Amino acid sequence: MSHSYDSVLKEAGIPWAEEMNCAVTVCETDGIILYMNSKARETFAAHGDLIGKNLFDCHSPESAAKIRHMLASGESNSYTISKQGMRKMIYQTPWRKDGSIAGMVEISMVIPEEMPHYVRS
Repeated sequence: MSHSYDSVLKEAGIPWAEEMNCAVTVCETDGIILYMNSKARETFAAHGDLIGKNLFDCHSPESAAKIRHMLASGESNSYTISKQGMRKMIYQTPWRKDGSIAGMVEISMVIPEEMPHYVRS
């Protein structure tokens, strides 16, 4: 399935994501990547154009199993990584269409080594 960025943005209702200062990737339940914002495309540019490719081909079997579980259960997944001298927070969560899980959104953002943590009442 081939999608232009404009048609995916219009269909998904996420034009705000294109210029965010974090990487946003959207896939379908079968792993086919529907959308990557400019930061995600820049981050993974060495791998070529990934729109229309399967994200399971880019993940280890362990990571693919976690993503499949998340897509089946509706659970979200979040963690931090260090990569190329940067610390990042990764947040993955299913997206829904008409109440049913239709795929996953991954948001990856650079975070500082030390971050304040607030407890609010």
